[in-house]
Amino acid sequence: MTALDTAIARRAAPDRPAADASARPDRSDARPGKTRPAVRSPGRLSIGLQIAASFIWIAQAGLLAMAVGDIAAGGVAAAVVAPAVAVFVLGVVRAVLDRAGSRLAFTAARRELARLRAEAIAALATRSPLDASRPSSGFVASTVAEQAEAVVPYLSRFQPLRWRAMIVPLAIFACVFPLSWVAALILLVAMPLIPVFMALIGWRAREASERQLAKMGDMNGFLLDRLRGLATIRSFDAVDSTAVRLRHEADLLRRRTMSVLRIAFLSSAVLELFSALGVAMVAVYVGFHFLGQLEFGAWGDKLSLGQGVFILMLAPAFFEPLRDLSAVWHDRAAGVAALEALEKVMTAGEAIVPVDETGTGPAAAGGAASVTLDEVHFHHAGQGRKVFDGLSLDIRPGERVAVMAPSGGGKSTLLALIGGLAVPQAGTVRIGGEPLRSDTAGRLRAGMAWIGQMPHIFAGTLRRNVTLGRPDIGQREAGAALEAARLGAVALRRAGAVLGEGGAGLSGGEALRLAIARAAATQGAGLVLADEPTAHLDRRTADEITDMLLEVAKGRTLIVATHDPVLAARMDRIVTLGNVPAGRERA
Repeated sequence: MTALDTAIARRAAPDRPAADASARPDRSDARPGKTRPAVRSPGRLSIGLQIAASFIWIAQAGLLAMAVGDIAAGGVAAAVVAPAVAVFVLGVVRAVLDRAGSRLAFTAARRELARLRAEAIAALATRSPLDASRPSSGFVASTVAEQAEAVVPYLSRFQPLRWRAMIVPLAIFACVFPLSWVAALILLVAMPLIPVFMALIGWRAREASERQLAKMGDMNGFLLDRLRGLATIRSFDAVDSTAVRLRHEADLLRRRTMSVLRIAFLSSAVLELFSALGVAMVAVYVGFHFLGQLEFGAWGDKLSLGQGVFILMLAPAFFEPLRDLSAVWHDRAAGVAALEALEKVMTAGEAIVPVDETGTGPAAAGGAASVTLDEVHFHHAGQGRKVFDGLSLDIRPGERVAVMAPSGGGKSTLLALIGGLAVPQAGTVRIGGEPLRSDTAGRLRAGMAWIGQMPHIFAGTLRRNVTLGRPDIGQREAGAALEAARLGAVALRRAGAVLGEGGAGLSGGEALRLAIARAAATQGAGLVLADEPTAHLDRRTADEITDMLLEVAKGRTLIVATHDPVLAARMDRIVTLGNVPAGRERA
């Protein structure tokens, strides 16, 4: 199974244990009232390698201080050769460990980002098209493709540095304290000031990052909506006003981006100030101690030159992890904001009937399929009013049925329930005698063809929009389907031409014909579901669509949701919904 399949299966069965129990989810930055998906921190090995690389500097500083002390004491120059070689070797080892840890952290972060994206896409794939709370396509595209990238530096840089900032200063403090309690005290007093001010600035940085990411999503949605309605904008001569609005949105995005960068630079400046003051105070103490002005602070009579040099070399290293952490503090703000945006995409809503790849069941029967709804109850999430309250319906194999109801009466909802694109709260839906469940949904959906009111046309040729990448539909089958939908002449005229995204270049009637061609090319489809296929069409075009629909539905079961009485009159039976009491629905 692919990562997306695994993610869909995981969301369909949330009670299953995770495959990798050793990786603990990280929720350390979660706030009350805010949720974000659990992320796995980089592995212990990558963090351990980077911490070990920092520890090596303590050994290097000790060797250098020892060599300086020996030379000051009158030792020969040859005595420093061995420490110099050791410092060089340790430097190489330190560089190798740091690089290996960074590479492992980056690889783990990319892997985690791929998992989060798969989870987000799986969440969208399992949400019903009837769900009114589904995020907009512009927001989803911006979050999954662009904003989610902020998770990588958050996991690969900030998380390891957070552990280094907690462990390395304590280790250096443990090395300095046995030599001078005053120097250790200076470091200990200066250290807490840095995270306190970083936290204060971090709250502001997070808010700025959230506003910036939200504005980026709004702008992506604005662009997507305007691109979809480009023809309408031109028709109403609104190009100039749209350009002015776009310029205004871009300027707002620029201001919010600069606000985030300004806060990031501010956090770095604050940390540099306090770390510089801490190092300077240690240097002042050591200097005056050597001059005899401050004779206290050492556990012995007086610090030796080597010990003083050792303390001075460790003082900057004490603040180095905190300085590095400040440099990536904005990565944390952007990463947490990106995770919260992903959480909005992953939020559960009305679901479709999931597909359980491991499920087994009897093979679906060929030919036209029967449809049975038995005491079905359904209402939309967050709404108390029931769309169906005990609806029962029998449709025989090969029957052509028109479903009519007032607007909002449940026509499209009925088709969604039959297609498994919505889950009833109670009752059973059977296709060909089989209950529509997770272990049968994939096989039963493969035997259905859907014709929507506004079919989506992808960028590509007519034939590619018929095949939709399905390996069982070749060029010959696609050509026959186009002929059945009376698009043969259009296909010849536009043989190599590429359609624009959304069907640019096709009329509304031609787009519906293309949807019918897709249904005609679906091999083994014993059930055809059509949602308002003649809406917004003139009478002549609607009659042509009706003729083609009936032709394609020969030997299949056809269910049409429509307001068109002419189309309904040509069906075998009409089912009327709306204000229907519980019980068996009749024509």
